Amino acid sequence: MVLSNNISPGMVLSIGGTLYKVESSIKVTVPKGAPFIKTRLKSLETNGTLEKSFKLEQSVKDVTPAERRLEFLYNEGKNYLFLDIGNLEQVLVPSAIVGEKLNYLREGVEVKALFYGDVIFSLELPQFLELMVAKIEEEQSRTEESTHVAVLETGAHIEVPSFIDVGDIIKVDTVSEEYVQRV
Repeated sequence: MVLSNNISPGMVLSIGGTLYKVESSIKVTVPKGAPFIKTRLKSLETNGTLEKSFKLEQSVKDVTPAERRLEFLYNEGKNYLFLDIGNLEQVLVPSAIVGEKLNYLREGVEVKALFYGDVIFSLELPQFLELMVAKIEEEQSRTEESTHVAVLETGAHIEVPSFIDVGDIIKVDTVSEEYVQRV
């Protein structure tokens, strides 16, 4: 348990059996009435956001999710199979958790996963990955610089300079989803 005065961004709170990550926390004082703590929370299950206010000195249940390293193995129906590097157990991750990160997953990619008990709540890809260009789509001349869209080995579509060709290995920023350099 933690007092509402000590809530800070990055903490994980359990409210009504649902886990929320604190995105922001502000102490609000009003001329007439009691001060309170206003928070913006992000659900770890649905990724939806919620604004919630707490009285000063109110007890709130904080939890500490465990961070574990997982290695992607393969797709198993609508779920994805990973290997927990720490204990060498297989972990089945639902497609809702993987989401758009699927565009950058290939066998052997290591990710950081947040667990609370045996339940996984999020995956974090490495910021940079080296992936092979599998296909080049038609050239685009939207800007002065000539570019085209490359389809990577994972199925992701990335805009790349025109000198990139099929078979090239490129470095991709998975956060901004942009081409960085040819490797």
